[in-house]
Formats: sequence, C-alpha cells, structure tokens
Amino acid sequence: MQTVTAADGISIAYEQHGEGPPLILLHGGSTPHYWEPIAPRFSDDYTVIVPHRRGYGDSGDNDHYDLDREVEDVRAVIDAVGGEPVLFGHSFGGLLTIEAARVAPVEKIVAYEPAVLVGEYREQASLAAQMQARLDEGEQRSAVKHYIREVMHGGEIDDLDGWLAEWPPWPDFASLAENLVRMNRAVEQYRLPDTLDIDAPALLLTGTEGPSHLRESVRAVDEALPNSRLVEFDGFGHSGPTEAPDRITAEVRAFIEGEGAPNRTA
Repeated sequence: MQTVTAADGISIAYEQHGEGPPLILLHGGSTPHYWEPIAPRFSDDYTVIVPHRRGYGDSGDNDHYDLDREVEDVRAVIDAVGGEPVLFGHSFGGLLTIEAARVAPVEKIVAYEPAVLVGEYREQASLAAQMQARLDEGEQRSAVKHYIREVMHGGEIDDLDGWLAEWPPWPDFASLAENLVRMNRAVEQYRLPDTLDIDAPALLLTGTEGPSHLRESVRAVDEALPNSRLVEFDGFGHSGPTEAPDRITAEVRAFIEGEGAPNRTA
C-alpha cells in the first residue's frame, strides 16, 4: 500500500499492481475491493493503481467533503504515479474520472454508468435526504437498502432482501451509509455542462438492465464530450464490470490499444 497527501492534508492510500503504462481504477459507492475481478486482468500489461477514496479503506478523512476534494485526491494520485494515465471509473468513480480529466493530464478515460443526473430525474432527486432521514431514525440498514434499490435497481426490484442474501458485500456494505449519503448529496448538486472540455478520448459503458436514469445520463455525457463513443452491453446491470469482467476488460483493452467501433450495443 502506498500513500499520497491530498490538497487538504489528508492521506490518500492506493494499491499498485503490475508493471506498464498507468491505469487508475476509481471505485464508486462500494469499496476498493470492487475492482478485484478487474485489476488482475490488466496487471500483466499495465501498472494498475486502485485508490482508496477518502473515508474508505486505508485513506484518511475529515469533516469537509465535496466533489472538488475528491477530484483533488485523484489528481494527487495522478501526480504521484507520473505520466498520463488511463482513468477507468465506475458509477461515482465514473463522475470522478470525467471531472479529473478536466483538470489533470490523462491519456484516455473510461466510465461505466457515471453518476451524473440529468433532466427531470435530477430536478426531483432526493436520495441523500431520504437516506439521511432513515439514518436520523437509527435505521442504517434501511438507508442503505433504499440506496441499493434506487441506484442499482432503478427503484424496481420485487425481492430486495432475497437479492441481498445472495450479494456477497452485504451486510458489511451497510457500514458505508454515511459515505453514501454525502456522495449522493454531491451527485445531486452536480450539473453536467453542455460541453465537457476534455481532449482525451472517452469510452462510455452502460448495460441494458441498468437503472433507466443512468442509461439516460450516460447518453447525455456522450453528447457533452467532444471525442467519445458509447457501448451498451446487452443484459448487463449497473455492476457490469463485476458481472462480466472478461467482456468489460476486452472492450476497455480494445479502446486503450486504439481499436473499437462507433457507438453500438455489444
């Protein structure tokens, strides 16, 4: 484990695997362990960097939180690694990927269903407040279940408890409740610019079974980027990178190495 000091003085930890050009994997609401199915598939040819977002794993934290601080953390890792890395982010990590690419030198960016809200959904979004209300009542698990229902299943799942019983991160995931609230508050406050000033080529990924609001959002991000393409995976949900790591890895490798096709369904 290595560390770097963020702009506000806290310690940001990051794992490093393999050797080659730098590839930074940015996790979302889950922990850095999210990338365990993905990292080994790149480490033979890339130096794979897995930062621990502030408040997660071995990284520090403080009482002052916003999206800009998270972006500064990513930039600190980029500076520590050196060169121009490829950034690959999932969900909130996808949003960090996009925003970090606006302020730091990167070679390419990849984002799977970045946590960007657009249109009517954004105007009505209140997930952070709904979760906080449950936390105020001492209902930590209820708050996180509400998050999982909305973010991972688009608000539509008949037997959430049955699904959770088969989901390995549960029930430990419930301990992330406060991190998830502040993260969702940052997502709700973020407004996607009409044009994203990013020169690096971008690959955007989504699944046909993902939440409808994130499928709408990834298309809005595609339109805002000057040099991007969108690939939609048939049958994948919001956790596509862990559902089918071989297919995701193959698509990302093809993009990094300069291959690939226009926007399409895979």
